[in-house]
Amino acid sequence: MTNEYILNTALCQSAVDLGCAPGDLLADENKIVISRTDKRARKYLELPFVCNLVSYGNNIVASVSPEAACAAESYISKYGGFRCFETPAVYELNDKLAAYGAKVCFMAEYFLPDVTRIGRLECAYEMRLLEHDELSELYRPEWSNALCEKRAELDILGVGAYDGEKLIGLAGCSADCERMWQIGIDVLPEYRRRGIASALISAIAAETMERGIVPFYCAAWSNIRSVRSALKSGFRPAWTELTAKSFEFVDSMNNE
Repeated sequence: MTNEYILNTALCQSAVDLGCAPGDLLADENKIVISRTDKRARKYLELPFVCNLVSYGNNIVASVSPEAACAAESYISKYGGFRCFETPAVYELNDKLAAYGAKVCFMAEYFLPDVTRIGRLECAYEMRLLEHDELSELYRPEWSNALCEKRAELDILGVGAYDGEKLIGLAGCSADCERMWQIGIDVLPEYRRRGIASALISAIAAETMERGIVPFYCAAWSNIRSVRSALKSGFRPAWTELTAKSFEFVDSMNNE
């Protein structure tokens, strides 16, 4: 598996998710496409989008509803580049989306493995590979980033770190689409800052790649601990994504 193959796999998947061509994501010009449903999209995405912006660094592809197309086009034309994903420009996007019952909800950075840097890191604790059937007893709050009970059927693989028989850290892989699995990680608070997270991430990434699947990792920009773990494990930033959701969805998240 090469870095070129990994990037091309991600570009093809993003193209499916957005409803564009892979080459659109590397073009010099911004691109507006109308969002549509696709069975090949990442399983957790709710399509069609009202507004979803993606950038691999060159341009922005906006996948939008027909109603929001003009608003999105004027926004990315005015600001362009990384500014579209940051305040204060995002406030203007929020104002534009209000007419369609939506507001900015998710803003995240996505990471892909760098084959020149990724490898199994050492861990002071025993690590065990966990297959799908062995994860069924682990749907508890402390492992809510590594596993997702709402989509338990997609949690295909796990790697646990153990202090004796006590599970102290868990990395999980969700089979979110055919050729890419997403990594999630949790470490018990009292065991953090010991390199456990990066060791688990590197281990499950290696297991995933040995199966011919590209692992990917997502983190909020402000989650410095998560970003550091990704970088230490041999992952590098690949693309950024901004997603608008309905008023009701955003309010439900804020009221959890």
